[in-house]
Amino acid sequence: MKTLLKILSGVLVLILFSSITIFAQDKEEKEEVKDEGYKFEVVKENPATSVKNQYRSGTCWSFSGLGLIEAELLRMGKGDYDLSEMFVVRNAYDDKFTKYIRFHGKLNFAGGGGFSDVFKVIKDYGIVPEEAYNGKVIGEEKHIHGEMDVVFKAFADAVIKNKNRKLTPVWQKGFDGMLDAYLGDYPSTFIYEEVEYTPESFREMLGINADDYVEITSYTHHPFYETFIMELPDNWMLSETYNVPLEELIEIMDYAIEEGYTMAWGADVSEKGFSWKTGVSIVPDEENTDLAGTEKEKWEKLTDKEKKKSLFSFKKPVKEKEITHEMRQEAYDNYTTTDDHGMLITGIANDQNGSKYYIVKNSWDVGDHVYKGYFYASEPFIKYKTMNIVLHKDAVPKKIRKKLGIK
Repeated sequence: MKTLLKILSGVLVLILFSSITIFAQDKEEKEEVKDEGYKFEVVKENPATSVKNQYRSGTCWSFSGLGLIEAELLRMGKGDYDLSEMFVVRNAYDDKFTKYIRFHGKLNFAGGGGFSDVFKVIKDYGIVPEEAYNGKVIGEEKHIHGEMDVVFKAFADAVIKNKNRKLTPVWQKGFDGMLDAYLGDYPSTFIYEEVEYTPESFREMLGINADDYVEITSYTHHPFYETFIMELPDNWMLSETYNVPLEELIEIMDYAIEEGYTMAWGADVSEKGFSWKTGVSIVPDEENTDLAGTEKEKWEKLTDKEKKKSLFSFKKPVKEKEITHEMRQEAYDNYTTTDDHGMLITGIANDQNGSKYYIVKNSWDVGDHVYKGYFYASEPFIKYKTMNIVLHKDAVPKKIRKKLGIK
């Protein structure tokens, strides 16, 4: 009996010691992973206004387009302004509705839009500050457009399909009433810092010239150094963009940031390499057996599930794909790159391995986000998933401006 007790005691001690050892090793491994992560060093970052929250609305294009204008006002030394995204949304929706009716419904009609919408609204209607028109009149603290978008579309389709065989003289007035109901009465005049303005006079006071901004992309199905209408569902305006080779697109972006400019960035963030939680966007080289830092033998023993998890664990920088024109074009043609999201690029940073990333301001609020509403997009991700950029024409290198005929 005593012998048995001694054996059991020894076993318990061994189990306890092993447990402590395993726990300590596990803790060390977790701390090692936690400490490893991504480490970024800012190379150049240009001023931008506070991170906003588009919440449950498809209006990223307005938030990022105005984010660019707000950053431009900072760059020009005109101060920190919070401009009204919903003023832009309202006017764009109104124009879009008219065109949708005129096109007999053969046009995209939804809450989405493009950067060109922002500049058209500013040019045609002016702009107002957020405090003059926040678009929150339905009792919600944040933007929730689900019902609004559906109701607007149903009304537009009803106008087109009505049984009268002709349009009434009040179809536009009817839609304006719906805009008032969902977004608030139109701010024809308003008081800002004890001065009365109209949207047009406020634009003039700010000194914004919509014609100073250019849209640029890079695709091979149209000639370089010419403009073309981007074939995107949300491009209801049929606006044109300049087309340049991929290497020159990157040259423009780098030059702009170095010279103190920011740029609106249209991209697709539906890739597995985009991680809002960790604040990193990458294009992992899936065919690289050393991708996750494991030796070849260990990698080959991993299951498909384990490989996938390792590929997108975002625990540390990994080797990324070399992006080509062919890859970009294929993704565009196959609808795997679409006009998914609009954001603002404000700077450049390097990770601990010296790889280049672009600093991106999002419109998904700050909350408890790791980078307070910003994230880092690797250069391969930028090359692969950029749909278009918009920036001040002076932010384009002179030699490229000359090729494009931009004066």
